[in-house]
Amino acid sequence: MFVADMANCIQCGRKLPPLSFGKKTCEWCQQHEAAQRGELGEDAKQRIMPAPWVQREGSITLTRVIFGINVAVFLGMALATGSVSGFSGQDLVHWGANWGPSTLSGQWWNLLTYMFLHGSLMHIAFNMWCLWDLGALCESLYGRWTFAAVYLLTGIAGGVASVAWNPGVLSVGASGAIFGLAGALIASFYLGEFSLPSFAIRGTLRSLVFFVGFNVLFGSLFPGIDNAAHFGGLVTGMILGALIARVTPEHDRPVRRAGVLLFVTLLVGGSALGVQRWRGRYLMGLGIYSQNNTSRMITALQKKVKQSPQDASAHYALAHEYFANGQFPQGEAELKRVLELQPENSTARMDLGILYLNGAQPKEAQDEFKKLLTHEPNNARGHVGLAMALANQQNHQAAVEEYKTALMLDPQSNGGVYYRMGISQAQLKQYDDAISSYLKEREKNGDDARLEAALADAYQAKGMQQEAKEARDKATQLRPPEID
Repeated sequence: MFVADMANCIQCGRKLPPLSFGKKTCEWCQQHEAAQRGELGEDAKQRIMPAPWVQREGSITLTRVIFGINVAVFLGMALATGSVSGFSGQDLVHWGANWGPSTLSGQWWNLLTYMFLHGSLMHIAFNMWCLWDLGALCESLYGRWTFAAVYLLTGIAGGVASVAWNPGVLSVGASGAIFGLAGALIASFYLGEFSLPSFAIRGTLRSLVFFVGFNVLFGSLFPGIDNAAHFGGLVTGMILGALIARVTPEHDRPVRRAGVLLFVTLLVGGSALGVQRWRGRYLMGLGIYSQNNTSRMITALQKKVKQSPQDASAHYALAHEYFANGQFPQGEAELKRVLELQPENSTARMDLGILYLNGAQPKEAQDEFKKLLTHEPNNARGHVGLAMALANQQNHQAAVEEYKTALMLDPQSNGGVYYRMGISQAQLKQYDDAISSYLKEREKNGDDARLEAALADAYQAKGMQQEAKEARDKATQLRPPEID
């Protein structure tokens, strides 16, 4: 069967409908020309038709790809942490958040990774809603690769602005890049980059300006919103949009457009190095780069939590600096503050339980580990902590069960679990089980004087004199020599 190729519009290149005999221009261009001649009213609607370059690039848009990456990263974090309502500062830093002490000390990739991270379900829902609309518009007008460059460059610029404005605050989210898209479109529409009727330009421009104004106002009224990233992305987007509109509006001049993008890349890179020199000295002055200077670190973090009392990550960092300085009551208070802000923070809950164990407070430790396991029943370390707390209260039977649960959840556990379980089994006079546990500990972690001494006691209780003697002799050999 013979099918004739559809003709193209001689002005914009769009495909004309089938059987368009004698026509040389599409309906969009005809209406556009009528609007320019003043034949249409101000309220006439311009028909939406995709640009020809978008159709040639395939059905899977880059906007959908970026959308999918953001969602996939969020789901990965949710599965790793067991939460969607909010992530701790430690989790965000681990996944690549933009934070001055790490970014400015050489982890520059955080300026890229932070824009694919989000702090909560509400955060990613709002950003992805904005990306879906603005991204589709920007990609259809600029083309796929220019859109990708604008998105990434403005997102990185937003990260640079954020770490420059407040280097001690964690920053995550795609909003810097989204503001960059809005800024690029505003500049390009204003300078006439796109061949749209004036009424269509005015309507879209008003919507974009309203979007930016509303979000800037919203960000100024509510804490926890990174307005510096928004501003950095917006300004960089405007610069990019203006340069593209004035220097390289044509899509068929890739070298010239690449030159514009390279220029802005160098501008953003130079700004990042300048911020490192400026804020790097500031962080050094606060002691953030010097982990040995604990007292100065405590002072800096105290100032931080005073400025941002709802910042759980700052309270957590301050708690550990207190511990490093031997100020355990103060550290305990900071961990409790973290848990007030984030009741499901398993890391802080685990640390508080261990603090109570080391402080001979097994009942308090038991309570903390039980709370942890309420939220995360498959947390092997939580079961080990609970077992230790029970054993310290002489509840060895319950402790053994918790140790067994921990080993079932994490068979490769390397924290002396078999040794501790053997101690509890020996206390219950389950000597065969205790010997078996000690031997598994030896197989897993090698020889140890303390382990051999416990094994000798279990052999002795079983009447296995020869084995007890060999284990005791081995324990003596493994002990370090005493120095007079």
